[in-house]
Amino acid sequence: MERIARNACFGGWQDVYRHTSAVLGCPMHVAVYLPPQAQQRPVPVLYWLSGLTCTEQNFITKAGAQRYAAEHGIMLVAPDTSPRGDGVADDPAYDLGQGAGFYVNATRAPWAAHYRMYDYVRDELPALIEACLPAGSQRAIAGHSMGGHGALVLALRNPGRYRSVSAFAPIVAPGQVPWGEKAFSAYLGDDRELWQQYDSCKLLASATERLPLLVDQGEADDFLATQLQPERLRAAAAAAGHPLTLRLHPGYDHSYYFIASFIGDHIAHHARALFAAD
Repeated sequence: MERIARNACFGGWQDVYRHTSAVLGCPMHVAVYLPPQAQQRPVPVLYWLSGLTCTEQNFITKAGAQRYAAEHGIMLVAPDTSPRGDGVADDPAYDLGQGAGFYVNATRAPWAAHYRMYDYVRDELPALIEACLPAGSQRAIAGHSMGGHGALVLALRNPGRYRSVSAFAPIVAPGQVPWGEKAFSAYLGDDRELWQQYDSCKLLASATERLPLLVDQGEADDFLATQLQPERLRAAAAAAGHPLTLRLHPGYDHSYYFIASFIGDHIAHHARALFAAD
């Protein structure tokens, strides 16, 4: 990895790296916060997946997470949300193409050549982080909106890979809302049975690991009724007997003001799991 930016932050370092992804077939940027404890020993890692239109910059500049990561001794890793570049397929709309990878492995042309964010986040990125940086083997995952969808899906489909998971305003049933229907039709085709492998509500029924889910949702979110529908997750978790803490917050919207208000709770949630005795 090539470091292209570095800023001192809460006793540690907020870095941005560039690397060539073999999985995505393009250069990628990834933001990494190294807490001060990383100067003495390997530290656990929290992977953050951002939402539509975001890059690696949104979380590190708006969430205020570094303060809490420094207190707990956790590395934060925030990749870009999709492959990018002149040779990468794109769409004029904000909710498809570059900036809208949806954390799936695309199977349809022209998207399949580059849009394999699921494999990138699950395999290639952590292997790179653990090989190049003082990262321990303890991993957690979180995200917002499209990234919340990605975090839940990755945790539910990969038992034992993550010690904890959380999400802000996640898209919990993408196959039943406009954002997901548009993206999945393009990336995966029209067979809705194939979509279920990226649907948190469907995955809960067959999850073999009972990793507790922490989800925060603002009640003033403009996308609450049309795109997010957290009540679907509540019903699916109850039916499966899966532990879920779903917190609804009056007055809060979909923005990073909401995330900044509760990111400390989420990092504490992950710290309890990451530092629990093996």
